[in-house]
Amino acid sequence: MLKNDLLLRAAKGQEVERAPIWLMRQAGRVLPEYRATRSKAKNFIEFVKNPELACEVTIQPVDILGVDAAIIFSDILVIPEAMGLPYQMIEAKGPWFENTIKTKADVDKLRIAEAGDLDYVIKALQLTKKELNDRVPLIGFAGAPWTIFAYMIEGSGSKTFSKAKQFLYTQPELAHQLLEKITQSTINYLKGQVAAGANILQLFDSWAGVLSEQMFYEFSLKYMSKICDALSPLVPVTVFAKDAHYAVQKISETSCNSIGLDWTINPLTARKQAGTKTLQGNADPCLLYANEKKIIEETHSMLSAFGKNRYICNLGHGLYPDIDKQKVKFFVDVVKDYKWE
Repeated sequence: MLKNDLLLRAAKGQEVERAPIWLMRQAGRVLPEYRATRSKAKNFIEFVKNPELACEVTIQPVDILGVDAAIIFSDILVIPEAMGLPYQMIEAKGPWFENTIKTKADVDKLRIAEAGDLDYVIKALQLTKKELNDRVPLIGFAGAPWTIFAYMIEGSGSKTFSKAKQFLYTQPELAHQLLEKITQSTINYLKGQVAAGANILQLFDSWAGVLSEQMFYEFSLKYMSKICDALSPLVPVTVFAKDAHYAVQKISETSCNSIGLDWTINPLTARKQAGTKTLQGNADPCLLYANEKKIIEETHSMLSAFGKNRYICNLGHGLYPDIDKQKVKFFVDVVKDYKWE
């Protein structure tokens, strides 16, 4: 039995004493302790593939920041690698793929990944589950198929992902074939995460915002919905589609349990659109550069707007590396101390 199951109760729409809080990128460079652990590996990919180091940084925010959940330390791009498309992580630049997907032959060459192809993540989850000793839930995650697709076509990060979008417009049938392969790989991977101890899952559609509304429904939400259908009978699933502010109602029609919101979305508007789904979010990470008075004001306003039930407190995107760790801890404490009227 979990000693703190606030996150799971909130995700399922059950009564809670207070809103649970965790933070995207909580296991990251904002913590000096993370940087110290990171220095033990030669590079980022070696770091991700070391279950002991991944476990260590996954648990750090629980001990240091007092968050109500741990999220396994990994990377969304482990899926393309498991499918046969390896990547590198270039310091200060981000991910880079030497080979990209251009033709049907390239798509045909890719395999559908199994959980066993990502045994280092599975081992990290098992180890973390044991070390957490049921203190808080453990969150598993994967990149949404469109976001993974975007990197596999583009070969790196991009402001526009114009190559990936060109592929959707010029080779839509092949795009759907690739998205289907990514989706099946992701379902296998997430089922492996649940078997290894993940209590709840999150899908990160980091690049939803580069698509038009119609393209998002056809090439992104359709596939996230399939993943929700496969996984939500096992554990709660959260869908986070950054910048898809128009899609809250459509996302609520999937079998997900909760909807992650970025900071551009008004909580009251989202409540009207989300039906009975739990909402997660959505403070602007930049708020944590402000003074304590401003952090209290904005956080209280947000908490009041969302209400206590069917709500998970989080940021509207991940923590930025140069945010002061003490400000992050302060934000967490403000949320935990808040009293709903």
